[in-house]
Amino acid sequence: MADNTLGSNHRPLRDVVTAELRRLILQGEFMPGERLVEDRLAVRLGVSRNPVREAIRVLAAEGFVEVTPRRGAAVARLSPDEAEELFDVRVALEGLSARLSARKATPDTADRLRAVLECAGLAVDEGRLGDVADLNTAFHTTVADLAGNAYLSLVVGPLLRRAQWLFQQTARHRAPHSWTEHLSLYEAIAAGDERAAEARAIAHVEAARRSYLAALAEG
Repeated sequence: MADNTLGSNHRPLRDVVTAELRRLILQGEFMPGERLVEDRLAVRLGVSRNPVREAIRVLAAEGFVEVTPRRGAAVARLSPDEAEELFDVRVALEGLSARLSARKATPDTADRLRAVLECAGLAVDEGRLGDVADLNTAFHTTVADLAGNAYLSLVVGPLLRRAQWLFQQTARHRAPHSWTEHLSLYEAIAAGDERAAEARAIAHVEAARRSYLAALAEG
């Protein structure tokens, strides 16, 4: 019988456990404020406590986990001010990503972006919200990659993981709108229209900001 626990994976265990815990947080299986108990996580993931402890340190550095005396580790809560700061940075960087992507657009790069969109559209239609969140991040990551700027890609990667965390919390409401906005952005990039691509990327992030802050206000 095959051993399918994470402990049977040949990658460094800390990296495997970190990726899995990050995935569980991003997909909402561990909610903001929920405690992360090392023993329980080790049993669930089929590993010892050490890689779990190391993974929690990594995720704390990334901002997904908060570690406090006596209480231990818990999924971080993002305050409205922190969310605003994240959206402010997204406006600047994703506008730049879209503009550079449009400047360097080719039929092949447009096809790459269109393929992600088609998968996302199907996930939206089928109500697969976890997949929608992943594909939302994949779309923005592809736009950054197509910008052809190594420094931009380096900065945008961690930012988009945090953005996915917020998107997951409003995915049920945002998914159809997000897909439509992505389609509009794709059309501007494919057409090589730098100004329209930048404007549509910024409008998309601002719409996401309004949706998330409205969800926070509703409690």
